[in-house]
Amino acid sequence: MLELMSDRGHDETRIAHVSLTRNLDVEGTRLTELARRASMSKQAMGELVDQCAELGLVDRMADPTDKRARIVKFTPSGLEWLDAFREAVDIAEQEMRGELGKSAMDAILKGLALYGAKFDTLDDEN
Repeated sequence: MLELMSDRGHDETRIAHVSLTRNLDVEGTRLTELARRASMSKQAMGELVDQCAELGLVDRMADPTDKRARIVKFTPSGLEWLDAFREAVDIAEQEMRGELGKSAMDAILKGLALYGAKFDTLDDEN
């Protein structure tokens, strides 16, 4: 994935940054919610946000509903990064499907979906 991202001009990306970006809603998400979704401390997520902000992928802004809270949002460059990441995922999946075959890949995806469902906390009550 990182090689594919680098090929698309995003060689600044590290795998740790995906813990932020995969949990960040396009319309923005509070830092505390990002940390909860990623099962990380607020401090660790804050470091990832700082790194991605330095890279120009995200911005922090005041939450209009709570001036004490901050919302993390993709920048226009971050949205371009997100599109490149989606393309890289699609390419990687196509490569795996070509190597493993349709039935093996379908089984892997089904297994990952079942496994991931155990850890999906997006619908959990706070």
